Amino acid sequence: MAKKDKKGNHKNHPVPAEYKGKLDITRSGMGYVIVENEDKDIIIRPGDFNTALHGDIVEVMLKTDIGNNPNKRKEGKITAVISRKQSEFIGTLQMGTNFAFCVCNTDKPMPDFYIPFENLNGAKDKDKVVVSLVEWKKATKSPIGKIVAVMDQNRESDMAMKALLLENGFAIGFSDKVLEETELLPKTIEKTEIKKRKDYRQVCTFTIDPADAKDFDDAISIQTMKNGNYEIGVHIADVSHYVTPGTALDEEAYAKATSVYLPDRVSPMLPEKISNELCSLRPHEDKLTFSTVFEITPEGKIKKQWIGRTVIHSDHRFTYEEVQTMIEGAKGPYKTEVTILNKLAKQYRAERFKTGAINFSSQEVRFKLDENGKPIGIVIKESKESHQLVEEFMLLANKTVATYVAGIKYKDAEIPFAYRVHDTPSEEKLAVFIEFAKRHGHIFNISTPEKIAFSFNAMLAEAKGKPEQHVLESLGIRTMAKAAYTTKNIGHYGLGFDYYCHFTSPIRRYPDVMVHRVVQECLDNHIKPDKKAEEKCKHCSEKERNAMDTERAANKYKQVEFLQDHIGETFDAVVSGVAQFGFWAETVEHKCEGLISMNQLMYFDEFIHVESDYSLVGSRSGIKFAIGDKIKIKVVAANLEKRQLDFEWVTEKHLGKKNTAPKKNIPTGKRYSSDSKKTKTNKKRR
Repeated sequence: MAKKDKKGNHKNHPVPAEYKGKLDITRSGMGYVIVENEDKDIIIRPGDFNTALHGDIVEVMLKTDIGNNPNKRKEGKITAVISRKQSEFIGTLQMGTNFAFCVCNTDKPMPDFYIPFENLNGAKDKDKVVVSLVEWKKATKSPIGKIVAVMDQNRESDMAMKALLLENGFAIGFSDKVLEETELLPKTIEKTEIKKRKDYRQVCTFTIDPADAKDFDDAISIQTMKNGNYEIGVHIADVSHYVTPGTALDEEAYAKATSVYLPDRVSPMLPEKISNELCSLRPHEDKLTFSTVFEITPEGKIKKQWIGRTVIHSDHRFTYEEVQTMIEGAKGPYKTEVTILNKLAKQYRAERFKTGAINFSSQEVRFKLDENGKPIGIVIKESKESHQLVEEFMLLANKTVATYVAGIKYKDAEIPFAYRVHDTPSEEKLAVFIEFAKRHGHIFNISTPEKIAFSFNAMLAEAKGKPEQHVLESLGIRTMAKAAYTTKNIGHYGLGFDYYCHFTSPIRRYPDVMVHRVVQECLDNHIKPDKKAEEKCKHCSEKERNAMDTERAANKYKQVEFLQDHIGETFDAVVSGVAQFGFWAETVEHKCEGLISMNQLMYFDEFIHVESDYSLVGSRSGIKFAIGDKIKIKVVAANLEKRQLDFEWVTEKHLGKKNTAPKKNIPTGKRYSSDSKKTKTNKKRR
C-alpha cells in the first residue's frame, strides 16, 4: 500500500521515465499508448507522435509527473518507434510538376507520402497504389515513399482484400532479397542429405487436405509390423532445413509469423516457391520431413515413439471429402489404411474428452466465387470424421514433441520453448455463463478445472440437437481464455494436455519453425537457448490475432458483397447477440450477421436490455429476443465500405399472421435511449 504524509496525501513516488507500448490513434487524431500492466493508457498529442503511426510499438517519455493525484492521466511524447505495425499502405497518387504525393486511404489521421519521381514505378496521377515507407526523418513532416504496385480500380474486392492485409500489418508479396534467396535454394535433394535421415519412401504415405489446398505440410504413413502392431508416422514439411536463421527469408517469415487465409486468396508466410513447391508434400515426389513415429497396438496403445528428420514419398493426395466417402462406406485407394487410422483416431478423441478436453463443435464458412472473385454462394462446412482423423494424429504429434522438450534440461534449467497454452476460464465470465446454462437445465460442477470441463461436455452432449445447442456453444466459447504462445508452460486447458506445442504446420506458422529448431538442438544435444524466445512468442501471438481479425473482416466483406444482391429478401435467422441499442441476427442458410437496430424495434415496443439473460424484452408486449431465438429477417442494407449489414425484424403479422405473443413479467434492465453509443462494447474510444 502506498505511504501517506501527515495530511493523508499519497507521497510522491518516482515514476518510470520511459514506457513501451502500442500506439492507438483515434479518428479525432488523439493518440493513446497502451502499456502492459498499466491501468490507464498514456495520452499522446498529435505533435508528440515523432513519426509513429497507428499500431506501432513505441517508447514513450512522460511529459508530466502525476504527483499526488492518482486519478490524473499520464501524458507523454514518443521518443522512438521500436517496430512498425504497417510499412505498406494503399492510397491515391497526386502528381505535381516536380514531385508527387500519395494520400492514404485510412480513417486514422496520417501524413501524405512524398514520392520522388524515381520512385513512381510507372504510376500515374490519380492511380490507386500501394506505397512502401522508405524513410522518415524526424525533421521532416512527410515520410518518403516508393510505389510498389498499381491497383486495378475496376476490381474493388481485390483492393479491399489487399487493404485488409496491409491494415493488419501483413505485407503484400516479398522483398527482392527474399525472392533472390528463394531462387538459390536447391530444387533437388542431395544424396548426402538423405543419408542423414530415416528413409520412409517405401512406406505407404498420403496427405489429406482441403480440395483447394496447395501447401501440404503434413502427411501420415502407416505399415503393419511383424508383431501385428502398426507403425504410424506423422511427417511434417521440414521448413527449417530451407529457412535458416540470419537470412532475409527467416526475417520476413518471422515478421509475418503466419499465413493469412482469405476467401479468395492466401497471403503466405513464405514465398509460393517454398510453400507450394519445395516444402509442400506433393504426391509422387521425394520430400524432406520432420517426423514423429509411433508403434501402436491394434487396441490403440502407444508402445514406442521416435522423433527425428526423415525423407518421404507421398503415394496419394486425398481431399477430406474423398476420405469421408470412404469412411462412410465407399471404395477407394488405401481404404484399409484409412479405416485403421480412423478407428484409432476415434478412440483417441473419445479418450481426450474423458480426460478433460472440451468438445466444442466447429463450423466454417466457405464462399463459392465466380471468375472475378465475386461470391455467388455460401457453403457451411462442419468438422467430420475425415477432419477429426487428421486432427487427432496432429494433436498426438504436437503433444509428443512438447512433452519431449519439457523433459530435457539445459544447465538444470528449462529450455526456452514455444509452448501453445490455454488458460482456465475467468471466474467472472464463467459465473455469468453458468447462471444462463442453469436456466436451460444444465448444472455445473466448479470444484476443479477438470470438473468444469466435464460439466461443459455433459452440457454440450445434452444440448445436441436442441434449440439451445448453438447458443450454449457460442456463449460457452466466449467464456474461454484465448490460446497463446509462451515459454511459460501452463498446459492447454481446452485440449486437456499438460504439454502442448505447434509442430505440424511450419509452412504457415512461424512458431512451428521455432519448435523444429529447438527439437533438433535437443536431438543433437547441442542446445543454444534463445534469450528472445518469449519476445518471439508474444510477437507470434499478436500476429495470430491480427490474422484472425483480417480473416473475419474479409469473410464479413464477402458476406456483405453476397447479400448486396438480396436486398429486400427474407431469410430465417437466429439471434446471435444483444446490446442496449439492438440485436444481431445470423441467417441460418449463409451465417451472415446483421444488426436489427433499436430504432426499428421502437415501432413495435420499448425494449429493455437484460444483460444477465442476454436478451431484449418489450416493456408492454413482453416480446423477447434472446440469443439463440429463431426469427425471420429482411435484408435492408449492405454497406461494403463499413462491412455492415442491416436487417429488419419480420413479424408474423408482416407474414400474414397475427402476432399473439403473450405479455410476460418484464425483468429489470437497461432502457435504450437515442444517445446510446452504437458499438458492441460501448467502451471504445472510437
